[in-house]
Amino acid sequence: MGPKLVGAVTGRSHFESIESATRAKEALHGCDIYSGCCTLKIEFAKPERLNVFKNDQDSWDYTLTEDSLPVQRSAPLLQSPQYTGGRPQPYNASSCLAQTTARSVSEDSCSQHSCEQTQNDMEFGSGGPPPPGVMKDRHGPPPPHHPRDGRGYGPEGYGGEGFVPPPPMHHPPMPPQNQLQGGPPQQGAVMMVYGLDPQTANADRLFNLCCLYGNVVRIKFLKTKEGTAMVQMGDGVSVERCVQNLNNVTVGEYTLTLAFSKQAYLSEVMNPYPLPDKSPSFKDYVGNKNNRFLTPASIHKNRIQPPSKVLHFFNTPPDVSEEQLLQVFADYDVAPPHTISKFPLKSERSSSGLMEFTTISQSVMAIMACNHATIQHPGAKFPFVMKLCFSSSRQISQKGQQQNKNQEQNRQAQKNGLDDEY
Repeated sequence: MGPKLVGAVTGRSHFESIESATRAKEALHGCDIYSGCCTLKIEFAKPERLNVFKNDQDSWDYTLTEDSLPVQRSAPLLQSPQYTGGRPQPYNASSCLAQTTARSVSEDSCSQHSCEQTQNDMEFGSGGPPPPGVMKDRHGPPPPHHPRDGRGYGPEGYGGEGFVPPPPMHHPPMPPQNQLQGGPPQQGAVMMVYGLDPQTANADRLFNLCCLYGNVVRIKFLKTKEGTAMVQMGDGVSVERCVQNLNNVTVGEYTLTLAFSKQAYLSEVMNPYPLPDKSPSFKDYVGNKNNRFLTPASIHKNRIQPPSKVLHFFNTPPDVSEEQLLQVFADYDVAPPHTISKFPLKSERSSSGLMEFTTISQSVMAIMACNHATIQHPGAKFPFVMKLCFSSSRQISQKGQQQNKNQEQNRQAQKNGLDDEY
């Protein structure tokens, strides 16, 4: 194996030694030329030697000296037609140089403007608009809101008004599971998320929040823009739901800003950098069973709700206690709910109910941290995966809470063990 390095798209490079090629491969493989795109994939080449016959824009041999460069050709006989309007004229070096210089100055000005604009796009992840107050004149208004004019049927009767999205305007409708089965990405399915807590945010926590509004395909945190991530959803409608419901939501000391990205999809990152909690900055959620829009039946059960102080919990052990639920929030170091109300059991397989927090910010933090948390149960083969979502209820009534407690006490008095296993 020779000391050569191959770029999967650009070409080949011949190094002085295998060690030099190895160091370059380790340093550059998986890096993005631009933020979020043009990912380098580098591997060793089979040829033992790289032959370069001339130095030009396509090839270059850095071992050639000035003595070995090709001899200058003599001056041309006629002036180039671009300087004479097509009429043959004797070659005039000074006239050609003057016109070339003027044109170069004009091109340099254009190139500088393009580079500045490209640099600005790179600083914001090559995506949608930056946070409020930054370069407002370069970006249009957020996507329009669509009316909520439908009702869903959530599991265990949770949620409220549903959201029936209109079909995308710029591309034909496509089932969201197409993304999760490796199909081609839809245009407008990537969004920018600004304002995340740099110390606590990670891919799983962002997934726990975004999965309430559509299937999540990939999540990538930007190393050059702290607290910023790019999320590829299953389709553009899911991005629109996220923007409508989560934009300007306060989470602790931070305020989320969501916007459509210009990118059509997120490329796979081979070597993601570690976040402050040591988790990877890039994760792929294709086929993740916690996505909630995988089948028509599961889509029909979901109700799209904006953030609220009241959360609906479900898929918990049938005899789960308030102490067990509160312990989950303590384990993840987030504020617990001040009120918990369990629904009467519809089956012996799992339980559900409502929990109310002091502020919306606390409920959003609870979903990001504790959605899909596991709860052990001695009568089950596997731990229960607690699922959370926002509820249409704005508060838990004391009357309804007392009725639920009385029904739970009567049920426990009549029950002598589990009838079914989860």
